[in-house]
Amino acid sequence: MSQQFDFGMVGLGVMGRNFILNVTDHGFSAIGLDTDLAKANALEEEGAGKPVKGTTAKEEFIAALKKPRKIMLLVPAGGPVDAVIDSFLPLLDKGDLIIDGGNSFFADTNRRETYLSAKGIHFMGIGVSGGSHGARFGPSIMPGGDAEAYEMIKPILEAVSAKVNGDPCVAYLGAGSSGNYVKMVHNGIEYGLMQLISEAYDVLKRGVGLSNDALHELFSGWNAGRLQSFLVEITAHIFSVNDTLTDQKLVDMILDQAKQKGTGKWTSQNAMDLGIPVPTIDMAVTLRELSALKPERVAAEKIYGPAQAINEDAVTLAAAVEQALYFSFIATYAQGMAQLTDASNEYKYGLNLETVARIWRGGCIIRAAMLENFRQAYQNNPALPNLLLDADLASSLQVAQAGLRKVVAAAVSSGIPVPAMSASLAYFDAYRSARLPLNLVQAQRDFFGSHTYERTDRTGIFHTDWAE
Repeated sequence: MSQQFDFGMVGLGVMGRNFILNVTDHGFSAIGLDTDLAKANALEEEGAGKPVKGTTAKEEFIAALKKPRKIMLLVPAGGPVDAVIDSFLPLLDKGDLIIDGGNSFFADTNRRETYLSAKGIHFMGIGVSGGSHGARFGPSIMPGGDAEAYEMIKPILEAVSAKVNGDPCVAYLGAGSSGNYVKMVHNGIEYGLMQLISEAYDVLKRGVGLSNDALHELFSGWNAGRLQSFLVEITAHIFSVNDTLTDQKLVDMILDQAKQKGTGKWTSQNAMDLGIPVPTIDMAVTLRELSALKPERVAAEKIYGPAQAINEDAVTLAAAVEQALYFSFIATYAQGMAQLTDASNEYKYGLNLETVARIWRGGCIIRAAMLENFRQAYQNNPALPNLLLDADLASSLQVAQAGLRKVVAAAVSSGIPVPAMSASLAYFDAYRSARLPLNLVQAQRDFFGSHTYERTDRTGIFHTDWAE
């Protein structure tokens, strides 16, 4: 059996098992390793008739792989990744490849690449998006790191990835931790889009009383238009699902406290470290944190009262909400793409934003029809610093901003929180302002801290004794 399999997977949970079965669907043999015998057996049962094996013995796993070995880890981020790597090292040969396919923090990926490179072992951090269904039938894959190593795994990744018009949704992205970084920002954008959709839902349900059935029809219609996307599609479906324990729709029976695994927070934190504004993503993270304060929110509503209905025709407001979502979606992608642009320069990743937009068009959670527009924008101008500066997108944003302003104004007047929509609008208004009031902030800083300032009429650094 030794050196029989083309590909190895460590971690046979739903994602790992589905990914390895996807590999075997495309003509490659694979072996999976897990400490849980039931998971190893489940792989063999589900893969009956395919060139696949499950095992709980790492020695057997390593010995059964063709050289140079290609091993992918889908285990929890952090310590477990390091533990698996260290346990494998005595059994590996120079030239073997380890791939971290989990949501690892990009700085950890840099550390692991340096550590393994010194031992002659190739290492790559690869972002994988699409959930369990995507892992089984075609995810979006974001590989970064050792360019030589990518050629070793490229045939397998291209085979298993999602396809858009026959084009695989995978491409080598760049050096170092670029793959994990791009996946991190992907997840930050995901946070923003999900929060925006939840605000649209809140405005329409709490604001003008649309039923779940009406919301299902509305979102289904939007998904057939310019808002076509995975997240809008599944949202439409969610509104139609009945609860098996009551006579209600399931969405109404779910507690309004959202959890998070940290990748959205990492996006915000690193954006702040780099000085990159991503306010929609920031607010999406903040609202998940605010949602956890359920007892306090209940107490506060008793003091201040609930939000009021929006005094607007439902059909008219729904049309404005569609514009608001379209505008805010673009603003969110623009923030994430701008972060990738700046981070690529800072960390010397060498990212191509047209490539990023291209591989996000299929398989991943943030896949959407508008990504093709973004791909074209970067194809037309590879040096585009922000999607808001693309002429074609600008023309559609000029029209859609009216709907966003209407929705934000109506929601604010009624006390319905729309922080991500408000942040998207504020980001746009600040970005398009040739002059901002930060001259006053500079004056204040110089007044209390002698931090100096620059002038509009001459070059140099200046300080004023403001008290005199």
